[in-house]
Amino acid sequence: MKKIPLFALVAVTGVALVAPLQAPAPAAALTSTQATEAFDDFLDVYWDDSADYFYTYSDHQIHPDHAHGPQGGLYTDYWWEAQLWEMVMDRYERAGDAQSRALIDDVFAGFQAQYPDPSENDWNDDIGWWARGSIRAYELTGDAAYLAAAEELFASITPYEDTTYGGGIWWKNVDVGDGTRNEKNVATNATAVYTAMRLYAATGDPDYRATAVRLYDWLDTNFNDAGHLRDHVAGTGQYTDWDWTYNQGNFAGAALELYLDTGSAAYLDDATDAVDWAVANLTSSGTLLNEGIDDTGGFKAILTRNIRALIDEGGQTQYEQFLTDNASQAANHVNSAGIGGYDWTAPALELSTTAIQSLAGGATVAILQQATPDGSTGVIEGSGVYEAENAVRSGVDSESTAAGKSGRGYLAGWNTSGTSVTFHVNVVDGGTYAVDLRYAAGAGDATRTVSVDGSPTTTVSFPGTSAWDAWASVPTTVTLSPGHNAITVSYDAGSANYLNLDSLTLAL
Repeated sequence: MKKIPLFALVAVTGVALVAPLQAPAPAAALTSTQATEAFDDFLDVYWDDSADYFYTYSDHQIHPDHAHGPQGGLYTDYWWEAQLWEMVMDRYERAGDAQSRALIDDVFAGFQAQYPDPSENDWNDDIGWWARGSIRAYELTGDAAYLAAAEELFASITPYEDTTYGGGIWWKNVDVGDGTRNEKNVATNATAVYTAMRLYAATGDPDYRATAVRLYDWLDTNFNDAGHLRDHVAGTGQYTDWDWTYNQGNFAGAALELYLDTGSAAYLDDATDAVDWAVANLTSSGTLLNEGIDDTGGFKAILTRNIRALIDEGGQTQYEQFLTDNASQAANHVNSAGIGGYDWTAPALELSTTAIQSLAGGATVAILQQATPDGSTGVIEGSGVYEAENAVRSGVDSESTAAGKSGRGYLAGWNTSGTSVTFHVNVVDGGTYAVDLRYAAGAGDATRTVSVDGSPTTTVSFPGTSAWDAWASVPTTVTLSPGHNAITVSYDAGSANYLNLDSLTLAL
């Protein structure tokens, strides 16, 4: 994962070498009002017009949990502000309105004012995100200063490409060559591929294209396992496999750029493989996961932004409904202030009780700009299949070694009192629903309790299975209310034995 970034952006000027791309025609949002309301509500809570900067938290206070950025963390850190800049550009692409057009310039100016010295930044991925944002801003506005900024910023990270681990740009521009303190990752290099190809389109300079192809080939060879992206390589060549929507989306976007340049179906296949893996493995009943707080709270918007590009520029319309359903899910769960939370499947907490980070709130705004409307604000039920490793766990670990599992893993070694897993489910109609719990109990018979929204519990017995890779299912029933429900499976007093839980299937 990312560490605390240190990045500063300087003002630059330049002259466009080719005519800028035209801003796309405005597209519709999920409904006629939801995208606009979400954007306006977000600005009301997080935008400081006097500083031209976004606050880190909804309460405009400094929190020690994420005290990074201007004025001790009052305002968002370098990478967060780049992501929120992208959100503003998502809005401008959708609406083409004067407000978001002005905000493109305002966010850029505010960031320049806070951090005039780019040498303070040690993190090449953060510099790369501002380079990416700058070339996008140039394409949307035609302002040559943004093209010059993109070139300047991109030029500051490319010297850190070398042959260690076979290629790639180092994550940091300090501790270069030291695999115990530095790494190479998808975050830095997939973003660089995208930006290099856009710079090539804007300038015609073949060096940009050559860099993009070289970096992409290295990523594809070393990080891409049939659409499942590894996270980073470090040490003496050890790879770490962390599953993030960030990596899946970034790689898909990089592959799309090379497809658009070459017309090669192999690149398009790489892009769709990455998205398909994320849709199959990083969702809960079809909705993208709650990946956590801090940096991970904004990861989903990166994947969905690249899915939007795959639809619009790559013709991959099979993802249209996925975007719309996720946007509907996110919109259905904003709080009374109109702010979304970290988990799109569950109601966002009220700002009067909990300060929500702007990066997470911005992800809801982003997907509402990206999605195509279906005219509905109804409940999104999804597939009814909820993988246990993707649910909200309390004191329970996951693993993925046993054969025959569904999804990418299961909950394992579960035998401690007070531990649980919660599945956030959404249904159109209230009533009694059949549930199947898929499990393995290689140590013998086990029991757990099941409750809905803290209701009285039901004890469920799990007969022992012949081995830990011998999966079985037990049925039970739950009473659900219309809309959101939290189904919790717990190890309570009276529960017994080890249990590996693979999934919950709700009969819709």
